[in-house]
Amino acid sequence: MAGNGIFEANDGNFDQDVLKSETPVLIDFWATWCGPCRAIAPIVEELAKEYQGKVKIGKMDVDRNSATPMRYGVRGIPTLLVFKGGEVKEQIVGYVPKETIQKALDKHLG
Repeated sequence: MAGNGIFEANDGNFDQDVLKSETPVLIDFWATWCGPCRAIAPIVEELAKEYQGKVKIGKMDVDRNSATPMRYGVRGIPTLLVFKGGEVKEQIVGYVPKETIQKALDKHLG
């Protein structure tokens, strides 16, 4: 499912790829059966292109990975979490316009 500059986050690689990342990381918690998740996917893909080299963007399938969503209290999907320095800095739940996600990311650049 990942590609287009988007990496597939999972319970196994999460600490290394997200928490230890030098750059901010946006993780999209999603599931195949979730309509709003499919609706927000093209926006996440556009952001991956626009923020390439500045923000790492990953997707995590909550059906295949339960430990990480539980650890961060992800109850509804889609949930987008912005991590910086190993901590959650922003949380966006549900379908939102692209600008909302851009504002959340821009706060943590530089």
